[in-house]
Amino acid sequence: MRGRLITIEGLDGAGKSTLATALQAELERERPVTLLREPGGVVLSERIRELVKDPQLRCDPRTEALLYAAARAQLVDELLEPLLAGGTWVLLDRFVDSSLAYQGAGRGLGVDRIAALNDFATGGLKPDRTLLLRVEPATGRARQQGRDDAPDRLEREAQPFFEAIASAYDELAAGDPGRIRVIDADAPPEHVLAHAIEALADLDSEPP
Repeated sequence: MRGRLITIEGLDGAGKSTLATALQAELERERPVTLLREPGGVVLSERIRELVKDPQLRCDPRTEALLYAAARAQLVDELLEPLLAGGTWVLLDRFVDSSLAYQGAGRGLGVDRIAALNDFATGGLKPDRTLLLRVEPATGRARQQGRDDAPDRLEREAQPFFEAIASAYDELAAGDPGRIRVIDADAPPEHVLAHAIEALADLDSEPP
């Protein structure tokens, strides 16, 4: 049986990495699970990650969108499709919805244009379920500032950039409620995990 692709989305500071690690431990009790991140996961995509995150580099919005799509295409070909075909469930920290929100809305390139680009890049691969961790932009930024790591190139953007992204995520969720399940990221981590598990409960019974 084909595996499931579960993506985790949200603003920086929403707690995606924390949820992904905890969720992997829970899901692995019953099945093989692989946790991956975007951009990254394979050597070529990790190198692209270094480029798009580097605060010292100027990156045109179109270039940025193309780099993310290229990293995604390589990940799909090299890891995602083989894992899913082999029956493994994949937890993926960010996927196409991130580009729709960040480059489509945040950069003003147009959600439809970025969707078409990424449909080509992924060969039409879509998540079986997306967990959207919803957090107010100001809260997300405050959490980022509490980290030891220096902010990357995107994290240095101004507040309106993140407000546009948050609005885009809300619109995506409203347009596809069957796939995208919204979770309040202001809740304690254990509550976020419980809501995530509940949002995935029907995947075992649905045909892939």
